Amino acid sequence: MDETVAEYIRRTVLKIPRDEIKMMLQKWGFLSEAQLETVNFHQIKDNISQDVVQLCEENSADIKHAAVLDIIYNNIYPNKRIWSVYQMNKTGEETEFFDLTDFKKKFKGLLRSALKNVTINFREYEDNAIWIRIAWGTPYTKPNQYKTSYVVYHSQTPYVFISASVLRSNLPLLCQALVVASNYQDIREMELRSHSLNSLKDIVFKRYSQNFQTYCPRPLTERNVAPETVDLRIIQENRNEKERIQRLNREVFGDGPQPKIEFAQYKLETMFKSDPKMDVLDKKEPFRCLVKFSSPHLLESLKSLAPAGMADAPLSPLLTCIPQKARNYFKIREKKGFLPGSFVSP
Repeated sequence: MDETVAEYIRRTVLKIPRDEIKMMLQKWGFLSEAQLETVNFHQIKDNISQDVVQLCEENSADIKHAAVLDIIYNNIYPNKRIWSVYQMNKTGEETEFFDLTDFKKKFKGLLRSALKNVTINFREYEDNAIWIRIAWGTPYTKPNQYKTSYVVYHSQTPYVFISASVLRSNLPLLCQALVVASNYQDIREMELRSHSLNSLKDIVFKRYSQNFQTYCPRPLTERNVAPETVDLRIIQENRNEKERIQRLNREVFGDGPQPKIEFAQYKLETMFKSDPKMDVLDKKEPFRCLVKFSSPHLLESLKSLAPAGMADAPLSPLLTCIPQKARNYFKIREKKGFLPGSFVSP
């Protein structure tokens, strides 16, 4: 077994929590149950990794086998990566039979015809998800197994989830291979990224049901209150206001947990209004700005603003429409003619 393969397997085992190493090796299936019984999984992880490497040496493991173990690890721990959502598009509504063998052949053929030194591995899962691992090289260097790109593609859907390597220059080639292999015409990034792959899937597959604001706040009316009832009225009004905020928050965000989104952005266009006498603008042009949101858990952060007293309830639709904007991205772009890669506020 090559030394680089042995080192890669050792590092992969070291990433796994010790209580889960045996389970993950069983999923891998490269080592037999009899071989796994010889390993003491209660010793320190470094010793466990050395024992696993020794068994892989006996089985003549190569980089293809090591890559499968890496895919299994990333499938179980997808939150270790940052995922971006891409949507593919085709003309017409015709559906085609998906041939996995043909998809793999086209995908590999295009990448290897453009870049000789590249390692490509596939693994299919029960939810029709195809996990693709790509290790990139250059015309003069071998593929770097520690800087890989991951692609999760659900067949019969136009959505692709990509966790790209640091080599952003390879991303156009990767997207082209996906479009050709899946028989689509083009692909666009949806400007929606997160460590939580499942949350991104919930949004684009519409498995997440979010309510949308229909409430129009009414101004409070002043009332004359007797001095002796002021304290009781204040307590009651505070209680009513708290209940109102909770009710409006449920109407907007629903009762369940929010999908974990960490980044979202969209473009705003509005007309700048000013006194004509001031001559601020020589000609009427729209005022444009790019709004970016970033948080460890964006939607839960927005949901907590009103109860914390940091914003009025209900929140503006500009803040609560992010998941819906992601789903309607292409419809908005096609109808209004805006450039790709942006959310456009109504």
